[in-house]
Amino acid sequence: MTHFINSNESLVTDALDGILRTQQLCVLDGYPHIKVVHRRELDSSKVALISGGGSGHEPAHAGFVGKGLLTAAVCGEVFASPSVEAVFAGIMATTGDAGCLLIVKNYTGDRLNFGLAAERAKALGKRVEMVVVGDDIALPDLSQPRGVAGTLYVHKIAGYLAEKGESLDVVYKAAQEIAMAARSFGVALDNCTVPGNEKDDRVPSGKAELGLGIHGEPGVATVDFARIDDIADVMLTTLNEGTSGDHVMLLNNLGATTALEMQVVLNALLNSKQAVNIKAVVGPASMMTSLDMHGFSVSLLPAQANWLEALNAPVESSAWPGCSAVHSIDRRKFDSSVQANAYTASHNEHRHALMLRSCELFMSMQDDLNALDAKTGDGDTGSTVAGAARNLKSILDELPLANTHHLYRALGDHLSVSMGGSSGVLLAILFSAASDASGSGASDVQALRDGVARMMSYGGAELGDRTMVDALVPALDTLLASGSVKEAANAAREGANSTSRMTQARSGRSTYVPASSLEGVTDPGAEAVARLFEMLGSS
Repeated sequence: MTHFINSNESLVTDALDGILRTQQLCVLDGYPHIKVVHRRELDSSKVALISGGGSGHEPAHAGFVGKGLLTAAVCGEVFASPSVEAVFAGIMATTGDAGCLLIVKNYTGDRLNFGLAAERAKALGKRVEMVVVGDDIALPDLSQPRGVAGTLYVHKIAGYLAEKGESLDVVYKAAQEIAMAARSFGVALDNCTVPGNEKDDRVPSGKAELGLGIHGEPGVATVDFARIDDIADVMLTTLNEGTSGDHVMLLNNLGATTALEMQVVLNALLNSKQAVNIKAVVGPASMMTSLDMHGFSVSLLPAQANWLEALNAPVESSAWPGCSAVHSIDRRKFDSSVQANAYTASHNEHRHALMLRSCELFMSMQDDLNALDAKTGDGDTGSTVAGAARNLKSILDELPLANTHHLYRALGDHLSVSMGGSSGVLLAILFSAASDASGSGASDVQALRDGVARMMSYGGAELGDRTMVDALVPALDTLLASGSVKEAANAAREGANSTSRMTQARSGRSTYVPASSLEGVTDPGAEAVARLFEMLGSS
């Protein structure tokens, strides 16, 4: 089993029960065949809004039941329309004198089952209207375009009007106008996985599928994918064709796209030349998903003032992400005059040569350190160290090389910005503390040793904890005692080698790694220190 479920048979009912545990909602007592979630408090004087369809699109549809949105959601099995009996039960349970509007996505099963249920309810005296949403423009020649995330515009605006007490005729007419005006287009890097079925891995690596459906139906085209900017331009160009005026954009996560990616997608869409008329955004958020599909969809709607008012109205549903106006980025520059550590570049030929060789050494060991780190961590130590070295190499001529006190401070300032992760912060602390010690009269080596002590204090690492400290401390202590760089190099190497025999780390990410994975593997930070001293000792 590849999903966190009990069984395929109980998947939907278990999920609905989970929603009902924390939300102020009710469910009709008809499991497993009738799965209708509705509001606890029903107002017969207001139009009831009922939507639904197959499950697998969460939070749609049950997640949008609440004041200001849907009155009820009728849920089918995964990607399967709910039965006529279930829809009929939902209508009869929630529809009062004001009548009911059914909001249906344009799929044959949904149209037929919701339609027949509506006719049965009408025969019993209920006032029922039905609007069918077909907002997917991916297949322009299709006589019955699919209903996708643009349906949420209908939910929200019709829900706003119903909550205000508007008549069924008014709510129905508005819903029809919105359904006709909404336009949606989706893209994915991978198809979804339906519980109990084999996954259709039809999207090759390096490709993106345009215009696929929310049930995993094939898209209109498969294109090369390298940059989201290019995909954003294609999608908005397609969506804007034949339109004019300002628009609202709904950015919907199809299920497996990370929040970080969705922010990048939003930025790419709004940066597109095709986005000049987008004035507000709903999302980005998971609203109408396709299980675990790695993709997103974009839905546009004309930014009419009355529709914007409805989209911005508060609702009693956490699934609705809200609507935000688009604005330019407010960039504010940091006032560099407040920095206390300003310094002036100065030259020292010996130190310039020494630092240049050190930078080149760290750059050359990138792959080796990454390989070591991959055995016990996330495999990026070499890249982190090499990146910092490249940046430092590029500014050597800007450093105060002739003044140790200022040089240590400059190195601390630079590493705090250019070197990622905790290593950059720890080394910044080391050199900042070394600068303080140097300014108080300590020798160059003693200042570094004092800096290491301060770094250990903040970082919490001690000798024997399997960190760079195991090579750095014995090297500096030896250098202070003997003045011999070669002896210091030997001490650093011995300290680094000792980390391969330490099967319990007490600091850093290696603390999460079992002893069996640590045994025989040298700590990459300690290895970097040892190689640095060996280079210094050989010159």
